[in-house]
Amino acid sequence: MIDGPSPPPSPWMPWMRRALQLAALGRGRTSPNPLVGCVVLDAAGQLVGEGFHPRAGAPHAEVHTLRQAGERARGGTAVVTLEPCCHHGRTPPCTEALLAAGVRRVVVAMADPDPRVSGQGLAQLRAAGLELITGVGEAEARQLNRAFIHRLSSGRPFGILKWAMSADGRTALPNGSSQWISGAEARAWVHRLRASCDAVIVGGGTVRADDPLLTSRGQRQPEPLRVVLSRGLELPETAQLWDQGPAPTLVAHGAGVSAQRRSLLDARRVERLVLDPCGPRALLEELARRGCNQVLWECGPDLAAAAIREGCVQQITSVMAAKLLGGNAARTPLGDLQLIDVNAAEPWPQQRLQRLGPDLLWTLSA
Repeated sequence: MIDGPSPPPSPWMPWMRRALQLAALGRGRTSPNPLVGCVVLDAAGQLVGEGFHPRAGAPHAEVHTLRQAGERARGGTAVVTLEPCCHHGRTPPCTEALLAAGVRRVVVAMADPDPRVSGQGLAQLRAAGLELITGVGEAEARQLNRAFIHRLSSGRPFGILKWAMSADGRTALPNGSSQWISGAEARAWVHRLRASCDAVIVGGGTVRADDPLLTSRGQRQPEPLRVVLSRGLELPETAQLWDQGPAPTLVAHGAGVSAQRRSLLDARRVERLVLDPCGPRALLEELARRGCNQVLWECGPDLAAAAIREGCVQQITSVMAAKLLGGNAARTPLGDLQLIDVNAAEPWPQQRLQRLGPDLLWTLSA
């Protein structure tokens, strides 16, 4: 096979990039829905409307954009990052809105993997006589909605595991001291990362050792759900997580926990969830049923290793500080992955390295 010249870029790609930029503005707020952006051009190719889906229950991107465009949309083109929906949910179908607006062409980045749509929206528009152009910016659109796609295909949210460590791979000193390994820029980045997630998960050991707050510090409203996974509910009587003024808290635990330990949380009106078996996979399946597209694991080494073993981590973000902590007993990011041969350790195919002030951020993706 002889390689030929690359196909020319679609003339619609600049407008699709703008639609993708708009879609990203809803990051962390649309679950269980995807991120969607849209621009509308009039019959002469001039921009007359743009919008995005801001949150679940609000009008979809196409509706926002068509309202802005008004009659100028008639005979024009809609450029949208995801196949328009064709079913009645909390809002009417976007296909009906496009047909009512009188556009003659729809440019779509990717089909909607939701089985309620899954090509039916495109088929409805095609049957109505509209010109359809698909696949423009598809790779970028799929990356933008990787969490939504993962939840629909696996039944679990997309999992991100985060830790901060020293240059010699330590997350804490032998005495447990760990604040702060990383710098101010990295801590601000963590708040933005939390804001992009629907839930932040820790184990009981992290609650006991660090008493975390686990909020985005106002980067998003409402704040992500704070989740504690603790099989035996061996939790402190006082913790910042029990105050649900800043954000809601869910504690998942195993069956057979004593009434005394259950009453500690019940008295503080903290929601409890019984899991059997009680582990990362069962927890994420429940969070998916609650509409979570993406979750952040901010847990200790044992729970982190269990989450990896059970297929609940699709991305690892490691903040590396230019510090040495040393100590044979110092803590490391991961517990036992149950490997017996170094060649059995699967490589993570995608890597990225960037600066965060004085620190480095190393991202691994499956």
